[in-house]
Amino acid sequence: MKALFIGGTGIISTSVSRCAVENGWDLTLLNRGNRPDDVPGARQLILDISDEQAAAKALENQHFDVVVDFIAFDSAQIERDIRLFTGKTDQYMFISSASVYQKPLPSPVISEATSLSNPYWEYARKKIACEETLMKAFRNNGFPVTIIRPSHTFANRSIPVPVHGKNGAWQVLKRMMNGKRIIVPGDGNTLWAVMSSADFARAFVGLMGNIHAIGQAVQIASEELLTWNQILQTEAKALGVEFKPCYVPSSLLASCKSYDLRGALFGDKANTVIFDCSKLHSLVPGFTAQRRFDQAAPESIAYFLSHPEIQRDDPDFDTFCDRIVEIMENAEAQMDGL
Repeated sequence: MKALFIGGTGIISTSVSRCAVENGWDLTLLNRGNRPDDVPGARQLILDISDEQAAAKALENQHFDVVVDFIAFDSAQIERDIRLFTGKTDQYMFISSASVYQKPLPSPVISEATSLSNPYWEYARKKIACEETLMKAFRNNGFPVTIIRPSHTFANRSIPVPVHGKNGAWQVLKRMMNGKRIIVPGDGNTLWAVMSSADFARAFVGLMGNIHAIGQAVQIASEELLTWNQILQTEAKALGVEFKPCYVPSSLLASCKSYDLRGALFGDKANTVIFDCSKLHSLVPGFTAQRRFDQAAPESIAYFLSHPEIQRDDPDFDTFCDRIVEIMENAEAQMDGL
């Protein structure tokens, strides 16, 4: 079975690529070749997919059982892929997002039948538009699409935190190690689902070449539910430090001008979510997530601490957090006087 992955060496996709190779797939990675050694056993097609003419030439007379685009984010890219891969694949898999679901949520229990609408976050709206373009192509022309909606997936190079700056989670971990308070939206008791990339990969590969997944949207999410307090406490424990939260109403964080947090909070992380994964279980019988967060998080923390190249400091975000903490501490002091 032949597969083509566009991208294939990112936070989620590296695990999927390795899992596909381990399961006997003849895998080609189409990307810019920035991580050539990350997926042993895969072929490399070094190319920028945005150069459609060059891509069409390189893919001429080729056919794949599965094509997966891990890096498409808007409808124009999807329309390009439809042109490139019509007649060249038996299954095209698009990575959408669980953030596409209706906000505010009508119910915390989410299935693939939950309406798609996110007025708070442009990222989610673009993913919705991509899905609509693909489903139109499926209905009108039989384009063999499978839409994947991941929830919060973590790996060694990425660990979940509720609020971060432009350089990701490292500055939050560094604040913990420096004994500083950590920004936590609300009271930290919102339920959230995080999934290891290794578990995600096993579910994903089970959907590759699966004829029952054609024309379907499938969410791949953990059924382990944790509060943000539990997530951050687990990370602090792995670091060997005390968890020191600074609780801030999401509405206040969303009003800050320095960082656009409205979409990431109201459109995503500030909502309690419980994923109904019955469709995934019916399509991939026997699948279950194997790694609890408290078991997997120490490995991710250890990776961060042993790889200086991913320890990307973000002094602006650190200053932002210090200022928020100061404001909240002043407010707490004033409240004590009432």
